[in-house]
Amino acid sequence: MGWRRVAGQIGRSVTVWAVSTLTMLLLAGLLPDFRLQSPDGDSATRIAVTAACGAGAFGLLSALLWPVLVRTLLLVPALFLGLLVFFLNGSLLLLALRVNPSGRGEVAPETAVIVAAVMSAVASATGGALAVRDDDAYRRRLLRLAGRRRRAALPCASTPGLVCVQLDGVGHDVLTAAVRDGLMPTVARWLAADGVIPPTHRLTAWRTDWSSQTGASQLGILHGSTWDVPAFRWYEKERGEVMVCNRPASAAELQRRATARTGEAGLLAVDGASRGNLFSGGAGEQALVLSIATRRRGRENRSRAGYFAYFSDPANAVRTALSFVAEIGREIGQSTRARFAGTHPRVGRGGLYPFVRAFATVVERDVVVAAVMGDLLAGRTAVYADLVAYDEVAHHSGPDSRDARQVLKRLDRSLALIEKAAEHAPRPYRLVVLSDHGQSPGETFRSRYGLTLADLVRAGSGLPVPRGAGRTPSGAEARAAVRAALGRDDGVPVAGEDGSEPVVLASGNLGLVSFPDVPHRMTKEEIDARHPALLQTLANHPGIGFLLVRSAEHDGVVLGPCGTEIPLAELDERPGPLARFGPGAVDAVRRTHAFPHTADIMVNSWHDPVTGQIHAFEEQIGSHGGLGGAQSRPFLLSPLTLSVPGEDGSLPGEDGEALTGAERVHGVLRRWLGELNGPEVPLDADPEPRAA
Repeated sequence: MGWRRVAGQIGRSVTVWAVSTLTMLLLAGLLPDFRLQSPDGDSATRIAVTAACGAGAFGLLSALLWPVLVRTLLLVPALFLGLLVFFLNGSLLLLALRVNPSGRGEVAPETAVIVAAVMSAVASATGGALAVRDDDAYRRRLLRLAGRRRRAALPCASTPGLVCVQLDGVGHDVLTAAVRDGLMPTVARWLAADGVIPPTHRLTAWRTDWSSQTGASQLGILHGSTWDVPAFRWYEKERGEVMVCNRPASAAELQRRATARTGEAGLLAVDGASRGNLFSGGAGEQALVLSIATRRRGRENRSRAGYFAYFSDPANAVRTALSFVAEIGREIGQSTRARFAGTHPRVGRGGLYPFVRAFATVVERDVVVAAVMGDLLAGRTAVYADLVAYDEVAHHSGPDSRDARQVLKRLDRSLALIEKAAEHAPRPYRLVVLSDHGQSPGETFRSRYGLTLADLVRAGSGLPVPRGAGRTPSGAEARAAVRAALGRDDGVPVAGEDGSEPVVLASGNLGLVSFPDVPHRMTKEEIDARHPALLQTLANHPGIGFLLVRSAEHDGVVLGPCGTEIPLAELDERPGPLARFGPGAVDAVRRTHAFPHTADIMVNSWHDPVTGQIHAFEEQIGSHGGLGGAQSRPFLLSPLTLSVPGEDGSLPGEDGEALTGAERVHGVLRRWLGELNGPEVPLDADPEPRAA
């Protein structure tokens, strides 16, 4: 069988070379600056030989030099590598024509970029089409693209593995609407939405904690603990530092704390892979994981290494680079249309945002999906990957916008690719799709009231308020991947960094106010003595739903408008302002109150229970981070072959009552690993990560 495989590979290579030759001849006839003959003219045979030699040299140089070039550019930010792809590919074509034995080919540098891009795309499409017809060849191609040659020859377990794909920010209601409207045919087929075939999966809603954001949810899902994660960013007085969930140093510290608290390495500690996540889950195989982005022991340990494993294939690089440019154009067109149409609410989408969006919706998606496909073909036991595309677009366009719905269609195609790869895997797989939170729509606090939360705090504290209200920076998860790709940390500007003024931080529609010069968490009585009007100013503002503060008399109290003050112990009987935030709000507030690093004043924005709208303290018209609306209601889509994803295998209620908190989702996933005869997560595992 070996000689047949070699013969088949030679036949496919010859076919790709022939198609590339024809493509080069066609481009030479269409482009005035691309010539395959001497100025005096040549015979058709001579021109064909020149094209054949040029195509062969270009293919050979791409195979030999492209991985070397990408490895040489390891320190170049991945965000910019997509743009460099065109110039590198064009340079290889110029070199191929220069070493062409016929000595006839000439091309202008700017035209070389176009010719090289077209030839790479055509060669990739031809090779892929030929390989798909042969299952073994298709599997080998995917293994090569995902960089898993070393693993392919190792023995693989016959029991099913578990692969979990996180669709960041996609709420339960958004997913059901997308299935109903035909935007996600793959998911619809799993759920048998057409009623023709029996379903293969079940859809379950679950509820987040008060901190409805990726940092808390993913830490709980992968490491089993959300303890002391009060928000997306918060101030720690004893350290004098701001913790930010998508800052590499903070992510590493949060992972360390969770591991110490649970005594476990994580969900993926045995034969697992973590792709595109904030945390590793204890996986031995990590790529694009933020918590290892600060390591400097070698190139292979950096989170960015996964990008270069993907871009080492020139066809991958060209295809993703073309999509990257197209996505930038799509965002510019969509934002321009929204501005001229007077769409409301609306936030600024200029500056670097089109590049950030293209990075999240194209580069990050392509790299993570390729890595997951490689993990499946390598037979890994547990895989967890995060796709952040929808979350990034929904922040700026709205969770129900046409822009965000188009992203859902592309994410569904990614799920179909992963499903296809599983068919060629050496072991069966159970594919679980889930989200970490949803998003709630609404006009920003600044847009609605003309000032930021920091401005309101300063006014209530008797401090001068800037004449021009400043913007609060967005904390979208995709920006973490961009910063990691750029090798930069997340410098978060906060009010009062000199220690004499309050530190005001925003996490979606959740605000945190801390007084850095007071070493302990202040009580209501202490705050009133220091700033008599502050709590009353905040509680009575129409854009604020409720406050949580510590109390010397009642341990903790919830404050609302018109002098409402309810001790935490009495919230079950009279929830007061928490009533409009739905089931689970009381328990979520009580749990956060017990955290060591809960802010002096916790501020949750206004919420309309009819429309589900909120007011974000950041510049986002689709946001999450606090209580109110769809942000607290993510989903869990699991195969029917696994037990029902409720507490101890019971069926969760319609409101997700039996599955509340990411820690319980972690327990469900661990139970499923056990059902699949997977290994138990060891208590003392501390594997050394190997980057893709």
